[in-house]
Amino acid sequence: MDKTITNKSLVKLKALLEMIKFSHTVFAFPFALMGVLLASLASGTAPTFGQLFWICLAMVGARTGAMGLNRIIDARIDADNPRTSERHLPTGKVAMVEAWLLVTVAFALLLLAAWMLNPLCLKLTPVAIFFLALYSFCKRFTAMAHVVLGICLAIAPVGAWIALRGDIGWPVVVLGMAVLFWVAGFDIFYALQDYEFDRDKGLFSIPSRFGIERSFLITRLFHVAMVCLLLLLVFSEGLGIIYLLGVLVVTGLLIYEHMLVRPDDLTRLDAAFFNMNGYISVTIFLFTLADALV
Repeated sequence: MDKTITNKSLVKLKALLEMIKFSHTVFAFPFALMGVLLASLASGTAPTFGQLFWICLAMVGARTGAMGLNRIIDARIDADNPRTSERHLPTGKVAMVEAWLLVTVAFALLLLAAWMLNPLCLKLTPVAIFFLALYSFCKRFTAMAHVVLGICLAIAPVGAWIALRGDIGWPVVVLGMAVLFWVAGFDIFYALQDYEFDRDKGLFSIPSRFGIERSFLITRLFHVAMVCLLLLLVFSEGLGIIYLLGVLVVTGLLIYEHMLVRPDDLTRLDAAFFNMNGYISVTIFLFTLADALV
């Protein structure tokens, strides 16, 4: 009996993690750790194990809550969209009450972690939750939903810096802006999949507003801005040639990502979105870590 209950619980947990695409935490997590590195270099002190633990918990709580809320708010839209109609809420694999419970627990963990870190983190947590929630509604009234998503992921490194230093410095603002443009760019790519659906349903996105050709141009401009901002970070404390090599590698990965997808060929969009962006975030973090250690 106990074994049966345990197996059912594990199956449900797996379904919840699949619903929020927990594996995609890799997109923002390395940038949160990069914020930790920049804060440590600026202050000359390494973070404690406790600080790292609460930063990681805050990151997981924020992303889990945001993704769960997104699935809840978009459940009806997902059910109508052939691409997303098999997601967990439309098909009943996850009940709405279970999704709400996940969101509540996740945001509670975020608040707990912020409280354990420092007063400024706790005071700014409602602002972070506001943007995390706002993104899910944006497609109903503005094509700038991609930028709002960029802001949501930019919170990761900025929050990590604040957690360690209790203030906001220019290096992490620059990093946050780089993350914003990077995320907004690849989210435009992702939205290309729903170009026809969004236009038919009156939903807002860069592709549905400006068309596919212009969306590619906007994405390129956003990713050029990302690289320029990453280059600015070389002037921050403790970074040098190894970090610059990392930016060079990331630039190459971005170029390859744009080569994978063309306006007349979106067949490799999944590879461009899921694989390349995971490589990009991990790569820049590892090179930054190597530079900081050296």
